[in-house]
Amino acid sequence: MLVFRLVFLSLLLLLTACGSEQNDPYPSAERGRNILYAAFSERPKHLDPVQSYTEDEITFTAQVYEPPLQYHYLQRPYTLIPLTSEAVPVPRYYDEQGHELSADASVAEIAHSVYEIRIRPGIRYQPHPAFAEEAGAPPGEVSGQREALRGIETIADFAHTGSRELIADDYIYEIKRLAHPRLHSPIFSMMAERIVGLRELGTALQAAARDLPPGDWLDLDRFPLSGVTRVDRYTYRITLRGKYPQFVYWLAMPFFAPVPREVDRFYHQPGMAAKNLTLDWYPVGTGPFMLTQNNPNSRMVLERNPNFHGETYPCHGEPEDQADGLLADCGQSLPFIDRAVFSREKESIPYWNKFLQGYYDASGISSDSFDQAVRLGVGGDVQLTDEMRAKGIRLLTSVRASIFYMGFNMLDPVVGGLAEQPTRLRQALSIAIDQEEFISIFMNGRGIAASSPLPPGIFGYLEGAAGSNPVVYDWVDGQARRKPLAVAKQLLADAGWPNGRHATTGEPLVLNLDTTSGGMGDKSRLDWLTRQFAKLDIQLVVRSTDFNRFQDKVRKGAVQLYYLGWNADYPDPENFLFLLAGPEGKVAKGGENASNYANPEFDRLFEQMKNMESEGPRGVERQAIIRQAITLLQHDAPWIYGFHPTSYTLSHVWLRNRKPTEVGHNILKYQRIDVAERQRLRQEWNRPVLWPLAAAAALLVAVILPAAMAYRRRERSTAR
Repeated sequence: MLVFRLVFLSLLLLLTACGSEQNDPYPSAERGRNILYAAFSERPKHLDPVQSYTEDEITFTAQVYEPPLQYHYLQRPYTLIPLTSEAVPVPRYYDEQGHELSADASVAEIAHSVYEIRIRPGIRYQPHPAFAEEAGAPPGEVSGQREALRGIETIADFAHTGSRELIADDYIYEIKRLAHPRLHSPIFSMMAERIVGLRELGTALQAAARDLPPGDWLDLDRFPLSGVTRVDRYTYRITLRGKYPQFVYWLAMPFFAPVPREVDRFYHQPGMAAKNLTLDWYPVGTGPFMLTQNNPNSRMVLERNPNFHGETYPCHGEPEDQADGLLADCGQSLPFIDRAVFSREKESIPYWNKFLQGYYDASGISSDSFDQAVRLGVGGDVQLTDEMRAKGIRLLTSVRASIFYMGFNMLDPVVGGLAEQPTRLRQALSIAIDQEEFISIFMNGRGIAASSPLPPGIFGYLEGAAGSNPVVYDWVDGQARRKPLAVAKQLLADAGWPNGRHATTGEPLVLNLDTTSGGMGDKSRLDWLTRQFAKLDIQLVVRSTDFNRFQDKVRKGAVQLYYLGWNADYPDPENFLFLLAGPEGKVAKGGENASNYANPEFDRLFEQMKNMESEGPRGVERQAIIRQAITLLQHDAPWIYGFHPTSYTLSHVWLRNRKPTEVGHNILKYQRIDVAERQRLRQEWNRPVLWPLAAAAALLVAVILPAAMAYRRRERSTAR
């Protein structure tokens, strides 16, 4: 009987493994709840808005902090709208004597620009112990000192929390934090050039910090900032030097989100930093979500802020948004979800498999999974595979606000200069290096060939024939077609290098490319690039080096060709075209113009364009100027305009209102989950496969039963 019991127990254990719940990576208490599930691969380093500047970090900070402005979720090109402010601020201009100027005053007349920002009353912070008032103790100095942090390991362990209204002083306090010498904000030097008094504040804070022990609190309210002033409880002014229309884009970044004085004080109490009780670990904001769990090696959780001031889903967008179902929730209250759980996935395969099982609501596509997810059509269009379509999975694509390019050093005697011969050489190479082939081979088609520095979604970018580069492409049958190699060879001959040899001396044309292992530096890409140059009988010598050495060579102009990329800080054409402005020359000025391109006409157009607004009647004029500037760049070819990468995201059918965006990051509040549909499909996709268990049980019976029967016969025989 013992043997039969063992067989029965074995079968019972096998059957208990049949439920789909055994595959579910989440606690059973979360099943059926309004929770969005996502993954992250790199742990965020900074969640303090004064320091945070990476995509890994803004995934979280943008859901918690609320700067004055945000980007419209659906409109393209990207459009700024109010977030906590009552309106997008319009600057007022003043001359050196303090007299107000008209809106169309010349840049030379404008000494200062003043932005007045009024915050909507009634906005409140998330519950937090920094706002608690216990036994009359001041906020920000309560729990840590009174309890001496005994039994406190996370922010949730504090017994008392509180809240208060958002006021203008909170925004002013954060702007002062940009100058804090111990915080090392990545935008301090840039903003110190713009915001009146910020550099002087940095000097004063540096002197004060020298007298403080490490970790002690520096009360920024004791230090004035002349260029940022309080008007009333809800209004503050920022004064900039000169005219800088792009400043409004910075007002949509976490750098300019509010940080209350008492929160800063709270986190600087003794013992807090040792337990990761810091603003870098637990952000405090007025946004729709608050970070309640922070284990960056495993799991991070955002939960609905019970004090959120409320917002509604947009009712207008692009023409196709209606057909895509992105306007179905028009006017509905935000946010839709109660919680977002982010799990760390260091490897792409487990991440991908969990997505296919329905345990992540959306996923990127790694190179390992690309062929399983999408396929390229005959015309180069991207389509989902049958497997993905059968699951109802949707493909979302967006061209990133960035560009990768190969630059020429315009100071080089061979490839540089604006004379006709070197210009034709650069044009020939621009045609010969087949960017479409590169995108197909090395990026699985995830990119579009660039015709200028401006990517789609940026004001000034033009679609179709108007935006095509006529030096590199012919417009045929409604699409851009790269010019034949024969055209490039003729340009090379016109440049004085027929068949890759000097027309007079016969010496071969040898060009040098400086790169790093993070650029074009792997062997397969370099082999491909070498073959592209060889099509024109040009020899390419690749000089790979480490990043610091590469930067030093570029800074000194000791390169001939180089490979770089640029991601937008904000969605304005100025943030791309300045990379080729003469005053930004790397060698002469130490700026970002690594090609050292200097065309007086382009510089004139750039200076005229950069201080113009994109909205209203000036927008039409600005568009025309940008067109002229790009035409110059296409002719002069200081860059081989490489490609704009494309982001591919897959989302399940139950995830609604998901629209790709490259600059607006506070997107969690717009997304909605059909919880019932997700649960149904999870059960369907993870239904246990029983025949292997049945086969195993049958095999077990076939092996054990004869042995058991033989054993019983022996036992009976012995008994007799």
